[in-house]
Amino acid sequence: MNTQKTILVAPLYWGLGHATRCIPIIRALLERDYNVILASDGEALALLRKEFPELRSMELPAYNISYTKKGSWFKLKMLLKLPHLQKTIKAEKKAIKKLVSSEAIHGIISDNRMGVRDKRVPSVFITHQLQVLSGSTSFATTKIHQKYIRKFDHCWVPDAAGPYNLSGKLGHLTNNSFPVTYMGPLSRMKAQKRPKKYDYIAVLSGPEPQRTLLEEKLIAAFKETNLKLLLVQGKVAEEQALLKKNNIRVVNYLQTEALEKALNESACVIARSGYTTIMDLAALQKDAFLIPTPGQYEQKYLAKQLKQKGMIPSCSQEKFSIKRLGQVWVYKGFHQPFESPDFDALFRFFERK
Repeated sequence: MNTQKTILVAPLYWGLGHATRCIPIIRALLERDYNVILASDGEALALLRKEFPELRSMELPAYNISYTKKGSWFKLKMLLKLPHLQKTIKAEKKAIKKLVSSEAIHGIISDNRMGVRDKRVPSVFITHQLQVLSGSTSFATTKIHQKYIRKFDHCWVPDAAGPYNLSGKLGHLTNNSFPVTYMGPLSRMKAQKRPKKYDYIAVLSGPEPQRTLLEEKLIAAFKETNLKLLLVQGKVAEEQALLKKNNIRVVNYLQTEALEKALNESACVIARSGYTTIMDLAALQKDAFLIPTPGQYEQKYLAKQLKQKGMIPSCSQEKFSIKRLGQVWVYKGFHQPFESPDFDALFRFFERK
């Protein structure tokens, strides 16, 4: 019943994860003949423009989230940034109101952008964090986050509803006080049988300076070995920069098809324990080693629960060494597939009057 409805898709720019997990949603909308408008900022918007150059896009106010060199200072930095975040949410809400007034927008999909909603059209919020972990302030941050989720018509959680899931307590509440649909894990990746070209692929992402600090640590560690490493910096740029240092190949960015090929050609993945990365690893059924971003409680929790389940090993950035990678082969990895999202059922949300 689509009749060329227009859907706005707007992921948060906090690393590239929110944008990349929106790619299968955008593809599914286009396959079902919806018009799609993209909205974000920074490298997230650049990535979506590279993936979908034919689509209209708009720039939204930037949240400007960055990390500290010392992970323990991250929470304080976020608290100090709250006035800016509130100002940004107001600004993006104003921008969306203007867009809905000037364009025939029939629905909104916001991936963690709090102000991307409008009462005049069905607005859905995507998050895997129904609970927000922040140490001693987890109760407060969860309540604030849920307050914003309630302002939307519906919440989609990219995970399975049952006990075999990826997000654990982050995405599963005992009682939901707002409408929630578990859509199943989202990934733009598919597993392929390919000959192995690399011993390891390191896929980096997330705000600076921690992204660069991990890159430097990995290059220094692998330089002392004969192991073949492909390092993907996660920097979206016009040119794909190539650099080769003996056994190490460095590229700034790979689009979906090329990244999928490289991941399938690698024996093991080294990555942050961001939720989108974990969904991709599950889709690819890859062996992996995870290094949580310092100061990121969510990533620490996700890495810890996968380690406790015997699925994927991990360690802190500070403690990483080549020797620790030997743990990978005693963990079972992701070898049980999840059901794919039922996009036809999900998109019926936009067919209401």
